[in-house]
Amino acid sequence: MNPLELSFMQRAIIIGLVLAAAIPCIGILCVLKRMSLMGDTLAHSSLAGVAFGFIFGFNPTLGAAAYCVLAAAAIEFLRHKFPQYADISLAIILSTGVGLAGVMTGYLPASANFSNFLFGSIVAVPDDEFYTSLGVGLATLGAFFLFYKEVFYIVFDEQGAKLAGVPVHRINFVFVILTAATIAVAARTVGALIVSSLMVLPVACALQIAKSFRSTVWLSIAFSVLFMISGLIISCCSYAKPGGAIALTGVAALIAILVVKGIAKR
Repeated sequence: MNPLELSFMQRAIIIGLVLAAAIPCIGILCVLKRMSLMGDTLAHSSLAGVAFGFIFGFNPTLGAAAYCVLAAAAIEFLRHKFPQYADISLAIILSTGVGLAGVMTGYLPASANFSNFLFGSIVAVPDDEFYTSLGVGLATLGAFFLFYKEVFYIVFDEQGAKLAGVPVHRINFVFVILTAATIAVAARTVGALIVSSLMVLPVACALQIAKSFRSTVWLSIAFSVLFMISGLIISCCSYAKPGGAIALTGVAALIAILVVKGIAKR
């Protein structure tokens, strides 16, 4: 039987394509604002929210989303408190999230399937999380392209954008919420330990080839979709974890691009 004819694989591909298109849009903002570790920070911090959800009996994905929103807001607050040392805010929030997750996992009920959030379970997403993931992914894509010009100004010159009348704080707040929500749902499907690779690797590949911001956006999305589809096919054929296969596909592609560019320069 063709694996693509299976309903769970079709659902996995739909979620994968939507998230693969949405995550690099967030990743571009983080990379160009020199906060590429933000995805890693929020993804790891989301595990604390997952643990709270399991312990107190509510949806772990909802717990991850709520904690990610708080963590993202805290990062934005600390970033303004340490304007010359933005990475300090990431280190503080990462330490807090990982510390809480480490402590809370000691109180998890026996029925908690915590590993699904570490490495993802894109082929076993329940109906409610399927539609939530679709909604969050489409909302992120819609917001990015709706505020495309404003995002462009903010990424390259935040102070200049303020002087030009761009509502910088409002737009940053919107994308803080969308970043948190996207990472939370992606942690359930792709895996909290993997999601940051989809934020950074497609953008890194695109930056090696693209000549403009617009081409960087489209190439990042194209690379992300390619990594997602390739990872799902590899996992289906080899029974490997989809999240790990997706991440390693991205790493292999980046190495190949760097090698080809190096040879071309010679």
